[in-house]
Amino acid sequence: MTQAVLRLKKASLAWALLFILGSGSAQAALFGDDEARRAILDLRQRLEQAQNANKTLVEQSAQQQNQQIQQITQQHNQTSAQLRSALLDLQTQIDKLRADLAQSLGAQERLARDLTEVQLRQKDTLTTVDDRLRRFEPVKVTVDGREVLVEPAEKADFDRSMALFRQSDFPGAQAAFSGFLSRYPTSVYKPSGLFWLGNAQYANKAYREAMANFQRLLSESPNHPRAAEAMLAIANVQVELKDLKAARKTLEDLLKAFPASETAGTARERLSRLR
Repeated sequence: MTQAVLRLKKASLAWALLFILGSGSAQAALFGDDEARRAILDLRQRLEQAQNANKTLVEQSAQQQNQQIQQITQQHNQTSAQLRSALLDLQTQIDKLRADLAQSLGAQERLARDLTEVQLRQKDTLTTVDDRLRRFEPVKVTVDGREVLVEPAEKADFDRSMALFRQSDFPGAQAAFSGFLSRYPTSVYKPSGLFWLGNAQYANKAYREAMANFQRLLSESPNHPRAAEAMLAIANVQVELKDLKAARKTLEDLLKAFPASETAGTARERLSRLR
């Protein structure tokens, strides 16, 4: 019950008591002392019963209110506990998600670094491979007035042999040109190689070997730009070998084969000395 209802019942009981007491006094005057005492006792008993009933009613109402309060409090506590548990679970999930995100970001950063390193290594590898391939890719050169493609190593060997000859290292040049012709028997440098090998041998006084290489040049490449010089060199070798008749014949053949060449003038001069 509510407090207003309790106050109303208390007020009603009070008015009833006053009414009964007033009535008792009047009856006592009318009926005498015994009857008055009995009436008073009866009223007291009724009052006590009413008070007890009211007390019981108040206690029951209070007990009901306490039970309701306890239920509400218990429900509230249960709801609060559930809410706290839910919040703790949510916070745990958030912490786990943060940890997973941090781990994922770390893995992505490591992956990005690894990818960058792989790309750099791949770039370095490709550069190295390109450099190596370029060493083997044919290069364009001009040989005896013609543009041709040759292997880089082949060109390097020939240039190295020529460098030795220009330095007047004739023994080194002779060995270098001999090795070059052995390694590259079909090279476009072969006619020039034979010519310079013959000159190196001539400088080293290997006359017969020199003449053989000059003759080989004329046999394999009769129209070579240095063919006239090769014939003049053969004549010089023949003079060194004291075969003047053969030298004159070689010079005469040179004049017939290459009459307009610059070498022809030198050949006429030397031929005049041999007569």
